[in-house]
Amino acid sequence: MTGRRRWTTEEILDTAAELLRTGDAESFSVRRLAAALGTDSSSLYRHFRNKTELLRAVADRILLAAMDGYRPEGDWKQRVAALALRLREAFGEQPQLAAVWGRYGSGGTGSRLVMEELLQALRTSGLPDEEVPVRYHRIVILLAALISSEAGFSTISPEEYEQGMEQFRVAVLGADPERFPALAHFARDVRPLGADRGAAFEEILTAQLAYMDVLIP
Repeated sequence: MTGRRRWTTEEILDTAAELLRTGDAESFSVRRLAAALGTDSSSLYRHFRNKTELLRAVADRILLAAMDGYRPEGDWKQRVAALALRLREAFGEQPQLAAVWGRYGSGGTGSRLVMEELLQALRTSGLPDEEVPVRYHRIVILLAALISSEAGFSTISPEEYEQGMEQFRVAVLGADPERFPALAHFARDVRPLGADRGAAFEEILTAQLAYMDVLIP
């Protein structure tokens, strides 16, 4: 009698990533993953202790992909900016996994590679050693928030987008000038949340790096 197939860790992660591409972290479950693989949940727990550990491993693969072929160039600000854009691009190709990273983080090799490069870049900036971990933490929080937010917006359907735009127009252009005077004044210039996200990402990152520049003795 033929035994049940043993799936490798990489095969499990491949299938999990595919489920997350067509769903989200909320609807994802180890049971659904096991069903997709034609096995039972207990066999997967030999590879991962729980759902969170599995999701972190999936997110880490995106970080690994972002770091593949990466070579640091330029000064510390150029290195941080280049790394940030690589992360944004990598998660942009698999936006559902950006929410996983933003929520669960990662603790694998990909995460260590990103941490090492950021810390190395900040270490060359001239910041005191005691400031480096603090500034690293601020940058990571900023990137996770921006990338997760942008990725979440990119997954909405055209119908959802049009509905949101209509609600935005009603809320902004129809604002009562007596109750919302500033909103009424700037109504025709206020941009919806999804507009110019690429430019906003770079501008916010540049502003953060400029602020850090002031801290360098």
